Amino acid sequence: MNYSLLTSTNPSEVKSDCLVIPIFANKKLSHAATQLDAATDGMISKFLSISDFSGNNDQSHLLYADSNTQCSRILLIGCGEENKFDQKIACSVTKQASKEIAKTSAKHATLFLLDTLAERIICEQSIRQSLLTFADSVYRFDKYKSEKKKSPKIEHLCMAFTTEPPCDVATMLKQGVAIAKGMHLSRDLANQPGNICTPSYIAETAQSLGRQYDSVTIEVLEEHDMEALGMGSFLSVSKGSAQPGKMVILQYSGADASSRPIGLVGKGVTFDTGGISLKPGANMDEMKFDMCGAASVMGAFNACVEMQLPINVVAVLATAENMPSSQATKPGDIVTSMSGKTIEVLNTDAEGRLVLCDALTYIGRYDPAVVIDTATLTGACIVALGHHICAVLSNDDGLAKDLIEAGNDINDKTWQLPMDDDYSKQLKSAFADLGNIGSGGAGTITAACFLGKFTEAYQWAHIDIAGTAWKGKDATGRPVPLLSQYLINKAYS
Repeated sequence: MNYSLLTSTNPSEVKSDCLVIPIFANKKLSHAATQLDAATDGMISKFLSISDFSGNNDQSHLLYADSNTQCSRILLIGCGEENKFDQKIACSVTKQASKEIAKTSAKHATLFLLDTLAERIICEQSIRQSLLTFADSVYRFDKYKSEKKKSPKIEHLCMAFTTEPPCDVATMLKQGVAIAKGMHLSRDLANQPGNICTPSYIAETAQSLGRQYDSVTIEVLEEHDMEALGMGSFLSVSKGSAQPGKMVILQYSGADASSRPIGLVGKGVTFDTGGISLKPGANMDEMKFDMCGAASVMGAFNACVEMQLPINVVAVLATAENMPSSQATKPGDIVTSMSGKTIEVLNTDAEGRLVLCDALTYIGRYDPAVVIDTATLTGACIVALGHHICAVLSNDDGLAKDLIEAGNDINDKTWQLPMDDDYSKQLKSAFADLGNIGSGGAGTITAACFLGKFTEAYQWAHIDIAGTAWKGKDATGRPVPLLSQYLINKAYS
């Protein structure tokens, strides 16, 4: 998919397979519609005068252009009341437009949907979000199907304006394209089956990414490296599988070496059977998505590099497979983490925190300014927030606030949950420093409190994406937009 930009352009002069032109409520013409109407001897106004198309934001109609234009088709899209047109409606309208375009043979589409936005912030947010919405609508993962689904023919999307917009459109387009690319990478990784996307596959994908950019370095810790480092918690998960665990470290240098990096950590359990604490069989196939934390971190990292943000970033992907075998950890076993803390493994299906805690200890050696981990950590998060909003828990309210604001900016929303000391007491173990599960409910909070025991040396936030990382049988690419927007905000703050 290619993307481009046009400003101060009369739509009648644009060569395209399909122009997408907004019409507002009560058949009010937008700037682009007015210009196009004048060039076509009133084709649009004549159509509106005899049709039931009123401009409501659930309406669309395809016209075939005449000789007075350079386009083949004109897609009229209802946008509702002009003074209520905002980012949310822009996304909804863009999604509808993408569906209508997909019904045609159009390869090149030009969208004038954001042409009337006058406020800079709304313009910036809407450009990025509309592009992401369009990219999401045309995404397909049918690599393993003998007969492919009919995919949209669209190959090129142009964001167009009749005037000079109130924001730096070129930068917003570059950012949107980079985030869309990161989401695509994240979704492709997560949608792969567990027999393909192993820890080694993730490591190879990262190394391939590193070869594309001079500003990126990649290191992969093998199990013998982790054993030497004392990562007994991580190894207690990976040792049950024939697939060796990998810890992948990606570093991006976009600022001076003296600038402390932003740390990202992703849970990459490429398949989670639950281990000896075996999961029920129903929908266990979806446990290939248990590596979405690592996939989203890699996607956001890729977006950061593509945008060439003036910051330093270090990302750690903790990748392992959780399997039951004669070598697997048993409930009641006690392991020693890299930090030296001992952990009683009360439930082997609470494995994500066991791989993450060693990764969170390891990333401390890079002296990060902040650390954000992302993980499909707890089913309790779905009970609390459903499938719409990610949970944020943090030892620093300022960091949590920054993440919430970033999510609001790019429509990848989060909600902060508490982390009081009372919850930490639920992790008490009779035989070790702490248990890997808490008693007494609040599973999302106690899981974060467990991770908090390994992040006391720096500012840290945990994002639980158990309810948002996939929908049905398809990965969503979340929270790549949230993480990317946070990195953008930090880069230019």
